This record gives sequence, C-alpha cells and structure tokens, in this order.
Amino acid sequence: MSQALKIIYAGTPEFAATALQALLGSPHQVCAVYTQPDRPAGRGRKLTASPVKQLAQQHDIEVLQPLSLKGEEEQARLAAFGADVMVVAAYGLLLPAAVLDTPPMGCLNIHASLLPRWRGAAPIQRAIEAGDAETGVTIMQMDVGLDTGDMLYKVSTPIHPDDTTATLHDRLAELGAQALLHTLTGLQQGSIQAEGQDEGRACYAKKLHKSEALLDWSLPAAQLARRIMAFNPWPVAQTPLDDKVLRIWQASALEEEGSGVPGEVIRADKQGVLVCCGTGLLRIERLQLPGGKPLSAAEFVNAHPLQGMVLGG
Repeated sequence: MSQALKIIYAGTPEFAATALQALLGSPHQVCAVYTQPDRPAGRGRKLTASPVKQLAQQHDIEVLQPLSLKGEEEQARLAAFGADVMVVAAYGLLLPAAVLDTPPMGCLNIHASLLPRWRGAAPIQRAIEAGDAETGVTIMQMDVGLDTGDMLYKVSTPIHPDDTTATLHDRLAELGAQALLHTLTGLQQGSIQAEGQDEGRACYAKKLHKSEALLDWSLPAAQLARRIMAFNPWPVAQTPLDDKVLRIWQASALEEEGSGVPGEVIRADKQGVLVCCGTGLLRIERLQLPGGKPLSAAEFVNAHPLQGMVLGG
C-alpha cells in the first residue's frame, strides 16, 4: 500500500487550486504552499490573494510568496520542509536547478497540453486557436528547460466546437487533479515509466496579448471563430462598430459564402449575427457593447439593429 507523501505545492490561479483541493482530500500531506504575491484585482484594484493562497489558508497551511527562488536563503527555507516531492501547476516562477534537485522525488508539473505540443504560457488558448481536435494534461518531471522534462502520465480530452478557453480550462483542471493523484501513486508503486519528449514535435504556446483580440475580417470565418472561442474569457475578441468597440464572446463558422464585403453584417436575428469574412460566414452568438453585459444575439439585435452595418471600419 502506498504511504502518504509530504508535498510542497506551488501554484497560483484557479487551475492550480483544483489540483490542490484534490491533494487536500487525499492521504498525502501538503506541508507548504508557494504562490505568487497578492496582486491588485477588480475595479477597486484591491490587493487580492491567489485562489491557491485562499485555499491553503482555509486549511491552515503555511503560505510562502517569494519574488524569486534563486537566493540561497530561500532555497534553504524550501529544503527545510523536508518534502518528498514538489508539485507545480501554473506557479509563475521558474524553479532553479537547486530547487528541482531538492525533493527526493523531484518536482512534478501539471501542464495543460499533450506535450510536446504547446509548451509555454497559453497551451489551452493556443490549442483552441489552432483547431486541434484534442488536448489534455501531461504530468511531467521538471527539468531546467521550459516544459521540456520527461513525461510521466498523459490524459486527453476532445476539443468540442462550442468549447471556449473557460470551459476547456475547467475540464482540464479536473483532469489534471485526477492525473496528479494517479501519477503520485504510480511513482510510489514503480508502475510509471518516464518518457522523453520528441523535440521534433514540440511547439510553443506564446502568452496572449490584448493586441491579438482585434479581429481581421479578411481572415477565414473558421479561423476567426476559433480565435473568438480561444479568447473567452480573456482578452475577449473585439471589433470596432462606429465609434464603439464590440466585444464578441461566442461564435461559430458557416461554410456558406456571403455576398458582402468582409465585416459586413448580412443578417441579424435571434439565430445570430451573420458576418462576411475572407471566406465563409461567421455567426456571432454572444456579444457585448461597452458598459453593457454580454448578451445573446437574440437579446442584442432587439435593441441594436446591426443588419447592413460593416464591422471593423
């Protein structure tokens, strides 16, 4: 029977909190939590603890928020916990070699892609944007590279046409939590074999920038639809409409062609707002004006006639 492990957990956002919750419900002991410093959030820009910190505090676990793990003093403090393994999920700090080598079982990373595809900062968004049929979670033995370590366990899930980053994130967070517990048990029992990554298949998921949110209507409708779904909930796809900026939260691509110029709304009714693109038609299903809330197409067109208008002008 597997024994309880002593674990240091390092993570920051909601994705990481899901796996921490699973660990707290397991026989393993989380002896310390590392997370990013509190950041301003919301309209009042009030300093806010990360989801991981909030969860750790609810369970009276010691929380550490160093700006770096490069200093010897910080490394000695981490080593003093005497953990068997360190688990990392979307932490936000690079771990130096000295930290990677500290726990006897090393450091494990919960990464939201099927490595070696989509290493880097935005694997969920880039998988949707690229039109991948599936993605998943890889539990990886960390090394000094960026998501280059040996793979210990993978679990996959299809990417559905109506998946946004928000929906896929939540599914992958749950899969990651289950995969972590499976991997810890497998490592203890010696049933998991590490597998090196094929460098020839590696690709990089670069961080999202707000500038990417502006839609180019000369692109194919299918590409625009994927980008819209990938950018929900952030930075949210947008397009100029007269003197306003229209935010687009959900859309799908139609293969039929429209007769208008790119960006022209050829139909706007409760089924959706149909926009001509470089090729194909985009059906906008959820959208938002500045100061308003996101509305379904049916709700939106009741108050804001769009037919015949050209978006992006």
